[in-house]
Amino acid sequence: MKHIFFSPSNLRKSAGFTLIELMITVAIIGILASIALPYYGDYVRRGKVQEATSELANMRVKMEQYYQDNRSYAGYVDAACATAAGAVASGKYFTFACATDAATPNVYTITATGVASQGMDGYKYSLDQNNTKKSTVPPGAEVNCWISKRGEAC
Repeated sequence: MKHIFFSPSNLRKSAGFTLIELMITVAIIGILASIALPYYGDYVRRGKVQEATSELANMRVKMEQYYQDNRSYAGYVDAACATAAGAVASGKYFTFACATDAATPNVYTITATGVASQGMDGYKYSLDQNNTKKSTVPPGAEVNCWISKRGEAC
């Protein structure tokens, strides 16, 4: 009796993938990964930037509330913005500093500086009493708007 399932010609047909098929699959995955990973890194960085912009806007509201009560920004102290002397408060991806001065009581600058260990080295955002927004995104110079990704313009 002849077994159809164990004949040498049937075993060769059901042997699985050839090495060339496997190498083509690996090459395709490599090409797709080389395209996708830089875009994913940019996407993650843009998500981290939201911490800076939202916290700067939040701190601005607190500064304006303080100004409404005191007619001066000088002397403002808040845990979210550390102290009026410019001490630093920290977020996960950025550190924040408020700068006020008794000599110019109607002026302040709030700054968010990227934390290098979180991949945000070189990112800096600031906001002042006139709602002037400035940002520095690597590798670039300071511009008068908030930029959320590399290569973006105002």
